[in-house]
Amino acid sequence: MANHQEHANLIWQIADLLRGPYRPPQYERVMLPMTVLRRFDCVLAPTKDVVLKRYELIKEKHKDTALESILDKAAGQRFHNHSPLTFEKLKGDPDNIEKHLVSYIKGFSKNVRTIFDYFEFEGEIEKMREANILYLVVSKFCDVDLHPDKVPNEDMGLIFENLIRRFNELANETAGDHFTPREVIRLMVSILFINDDELLATPGTVRKLLDPACGTGGMLAEAQNYLRNHHKEARLYVYGQDYNKRAFATAASDMLMKQVDHNGGGDNIRFGDSFIDDQFHEDKFDYFLTNPPFGVDWKKQQKEIVREHEKIGFGGRFGAGLPRVNDGSLLFLQHMVDKFEPVLPDQLKHGSRLAIVFSGSPLFSGGAGSGESNIRKWIIENDWLEAIIALPEQMFYNTGIGTYVWIVTNRKEKHRKGKIQLFDARNIYVPMRKSLGDKRRMIGNGEEGTPNQIDDIVRRYAAFGESDISKVFDNEEFGYTRVTVEHPLRLCYQMNIEDKARFLDACPHLLDDVQAIDAKLGREPMKDWSSLLNRILGILHLRRSSWKKAELKLFRDVFTRKDPTAEAVRREKEAGFEPDTDLRDFENIPLKDDIDDYFKREVRPHVPDAWMDRSKDKVGYEINFNRHFYKYTPPRPLEEIDADLKKAEEEILRLLSEVTA
Repeated sequence: MANHQEHANLIWQIADLLRGPYRPPQYERVMLPMTVLRRFDCVLAPTKDVVLKRYELIKEKHKDTALESILDKAAGQRFHNHSPLTFEKLKGDPDNIEKHLVSYIKGFSKNVRTIFDYFEFEGEIEKMREANILYLVVSKFCDVDLHPDKVPNEDMGLIFENLIRRFNELANETAGDHFTPREVIRLMVSILFINDDELLATPGTVRKLLDPACGTGGMLAEAQNYLRNHHKEARLYVYGQDYNKRAFATAASDMLMKQVDHNGGGDNIRFGDSFIDDQFHEDKFDYFLTNPPFGVDWKKQQKEIVREHEKIGFGGRFGAGLPRVNDGSLLFLQHMVDKFEPVLPDQLKHGSRLAIVFSGSPLFSGGAGSGESNIRKWIIENDWLEAIIALPEQMFYNTGIGTYVWIVTNRKEKHRKGKIQLFDARNIYVPMRKSLGDKRRMIGNGEEGTPNQIDDIVRRYAAFGESDISKVFDNEEFGYTRVTVEHPLRLCYQMNIEDKARFLDACPHLLDDVQAIDAKLGREPMKDWSSLLNRILGILHLRRSSWKKAELKLFRDVFTRKDPTAEAVRREKEAGFEPDTDLRDFENIPLKDDIDDYFKREVRPHVPDAWMDRSKDKVGYEINFNRHFYKYTPPRPLEEIDADLKKAEEEILRLLSEVTA
């Protein structure tokens, strides 16, 4: 019996037939649906005659769902095909193979037809016919025996995963949208299940996992592989949703080809936008695993999301806040937390765990009071953030930026409660012999001569200790109060002809009053506006003149200038001084500090006349990863730098002399 690698290589060789009409990144458009089609053909072969006879007997009596159910049962699968055609029979009429292939696909049950609709495979059939390669491709697939007796379900899943990985690596310009490197997924899965050995080892255990941005289903497949290798007694039903048609069709095919007891009984991969067309809105899950697209905006969904946030609040998914419209990553986090299972052990509900890949932006973008900060505040103050793991750069196919895995759960272990672990794995990697797009590094997984760095990270993560790559903090250490710091307004008064003319242009009816003020106060600068204002009001009172507030304000605006040497302007109806809005400042004071003590210690020595406006306080949260792992590197001695420069100069002169010679 050939192993799954040999079968994958055989199918991979068929892809060479597409060279010319298709570019390598486009091979998947044909090869994935053809692999699915051939597998289904082989799986249904033993019961083909039974299904055809059953179909002829009942096709007039039963319609739609009832007919599908009966034929599925006759086929012994979750799908069937009532077309008399097979791959072998398709070869019998080369001139009409495209018509027969379309007819054959339409003979499948609705769940399979839907998959091929999303593959948009009829268009590819026509393209291959025009290129005169359709018959050759079908013939070559006939030589690949994917019968379950030769290729068990588990091996078929591995073949399909192998092909998906290869095709996505070819299409690295878009792979990051729906494909995550396998070693990253393995690390996330290992951390996700890290504390559940006892729970998963219980015979009959059934757990549910969701990926709301599942792409081609790589994360779902890897999660199943983990349980298959570590906890064969447990069943993990995986569910996914994606709005990319080809990615959805690929994931749905993969799940349909695998064992029923590893996927539940329904349509567990669903098409749609998770934000505005949530296909699992009534469901709760034990685990979540996802890698949402980095920095993708949500303008198209903005109207519906804002409506849910404003009208439903915490009764919906986005009550904590909305991030900037150009990055919807934190919306996925809220979407999943909304589906957390409560912690009710007596009802066999053990809470949920979540692993999600983010760029650096969700760690710190947005100040106190912003949507991003409010979401971080909600997660941390509810004590759901267990850890953040920094991954090496250049790990993904379409971006070289730094990435972070967030572990979020409502069932922290006792010793982790009130704590957050930051784990710096940025320097734990091996360079790849051949880069794939922007991916030049990988975390060693013990295969192909690489060290098993994944197990090492998991072991050191579980230790929950302090080291050069692992640090533990109290939740409140990431929070701060944004305090408004005010400085007194200082004004210098002086009247001159130009300003006088400007004021009278706006208020000509106040000419006599202005002349009286000018005569009384003179033209010299005066630096105590508060005292001066009382004198001006006294002059107006004697003249039995009453100015409106707007006129007094305009007078001050026209005839005064800010002057740091002037006296502070006192408030008119309350104690204290007027603030200078141009000098307004803000202090982010850590939550663990007493605000008054911090202000006296850190601000007052530098600005003695400043004060805090506590009515504008805002609490924010940010996670500055670099600050906690920064290592100071002293500069090189000047002597060494000078010596290097001198050597460089000598080398330049030597090269120049050779050229001139």
